[in-house]
Amino acid sequence: MTPASRAQPASSTATPHSRIRAGVGGWTFEPWRSNFFPPGLPHSRELEYASRRLSAIEVNGTYYGTLKPASFKKWHDETPDNFVFSLKASRYATNRRVLAEAGESIQRFTESGISELGGKLGPIVWQFMPGKVFEPGDFETFLALLPRQVDGRTLRHVVDVRHESFMSPDYLALARRYKVATVFTDADKFPSFADLTGDFAYARLMMSEAGLETGYEEGALDAWAARARQWAAGDAPADLPMLEDVPAQGKPRDVFVYFINGAKERAPAAAMAFLNRLGFTPSA
Repeated sequence: MTPASRAQPASSTATPHSRIRAGVGGWTFEPWRSNFFPPGLPHSRELEYASRRLSAIEVNGTYYGTLKPASFKKWHDETPDNFVFSLKASRYATNRRVLAEAGESIQRFTESGISELGGKLGPIVWQFMPGKVFEPGDFETFLALLPRQVDGRTLRHVVDVRHESFMSPDYLALARRYKVATVFTDADKFPSFADLTGDFAYARLMMSEAGLETGYEEGALDAWAARARQWAAGDAPADLPMLEDVPAQGKPRDVFVYFINGAKERAPAAAMAFLNRLGFTPSA
């Protein structure tokens, strides 16, 4: 893949961090109890603590099973007003041979009580297996099944496609037609392309290193903060691979950046170092 020329970097004026959310995957991870959470913190208060030092969390548990509305309401009540949850949609909707048959699973997930999160409901992530090949007709039918709202609340969708067949202008056109965003990842094992297909940007950074206190080198975190500002300002980072030379819309957009996978024990430190570069102030 040859990167196309892109828009010029945004101006040096910093984008308010309120448009840029960053965090980790989940909040229950044993190693974090020795390097992130204070000693002796009750497990029941880990979300409360994490949500005051990060601005978003991507929830993985919703991928594996259906939760109760009360769980989403509890998360809402335990977190600050400006916090956001991205939810991984049910694997039963995406891990199937014929995506056009996913309607019931999609409905079961979106009507499971996620609207209890209120304004804290962020993008819904539809993650596909690495072996799932892009079949235009079937994939379009799947996108058409994604509801635009639930209980009167607008839903935002992002797809995490992991097969190289999605690196296609046909896929980009389809995702844009349905206004569905595409995950960008820095992982070597998955196809990485930063073409914007929705009205927000979504990055999953998966290359953290255990030997680095913040998972990423200082310069790498500086670069990701700069890219996030460009996305938020309506521009497109010139140093990320893209399939097409499509001008950025020029409109401010929301940005979601998750430090996830890789050396997971370093994820909170990476996210906090990233947010610090954006002027984010942890909640009391």
